[in-house]
Amino acid sequence: MSRFFPQDSYRTAADSPRALLDRLWPNPPLYFYASYILIVARARLLVARGRYDQDAWAHSAYAVLKLLERCSGRFHITGLDQIRSCTEPVVFIGNHMAGIEASIWPCLVPADMPIAFVVKASLLKYPVLGPVVASQQPIAIERSNPREDFEMVMTQGVALLNQGVSLIIFPQSTRTTRFVPSEFNSLGVKVARKANVQVIPVAVKTDFWQNGRRLRDFGPLDRRQPIHLAFGRPLLAAANGRDTHRAVVEFITRRLAEWNMGTY
Repeated sequence: MSRFFPQDSYRTAADSPRALLDRLWPNPPLYFYASYILIVARARLLVARGRYDQDAWAHSAYAVLKLLERCSGRFHITGLDQIRSCTEPVVFIGNHMAGIEASIWPCLVPADMPIAFVVKASLLKYPVLGPVVASQQPIAIERSNPREDFEMVMTQGVALLNQGVSLIIFPQSTRTTRFVPSEFNSLGVKVARKANVQVIPVAVKTDFWQNGRRLRDFGPLDRRQPIHLAFGRPLLAAANGRDTHRAVVEFITRRLAEWNMGTY
């Protein structure tokens, strides 16, 4: 089971404590980003010492989740039982809205489920965060040559899955608050089909942590927005890739519609 969430779902407690600065400021981005950078800096020190394994990564992710709660983030996470039901590696396929989903994902999966992200290669060049991300051996794509990126993900992704490592893929070309099915490619399903593993659709609504105008990773916090993550049931991708891709898109579309209407 998850190191931190033994139940099938998680919801931030109504009386969850909030940081003093959050109570004093109408919007606490300085407190959040100062604390977030400190978490990353501590992780970077562990990387330098060769001690930043997946367990340490999960603890960093959990620290970010609790930090978001201290800044009035309200989590609604469902489907954790769907992850625990998997006895083999899987491909997680989800929409990508903000920095939250990537930052907290490691603390949501079971302790015995190694994971790897497909990320932009530019992320590895960040001064402090880059080495932390690189330490977890992601698949880094340049996004300048789609064919090369496709071949890299297919080759390295299948190799990782065969080694027992689950993949997290965000098929959209960039983080966006709008989900456009036509811009959601089927790469994750194709990798899963080639490796003969299941896929787990993941829907997220994480616009609490918004993208910045000048610095994309340092946007405002919108405390009006709840934070939603939903994991769907595992889908076998071997039979018909198009049907599986359609099922993933429909799951995300349906959940986003429910959340936008407040019916959750």
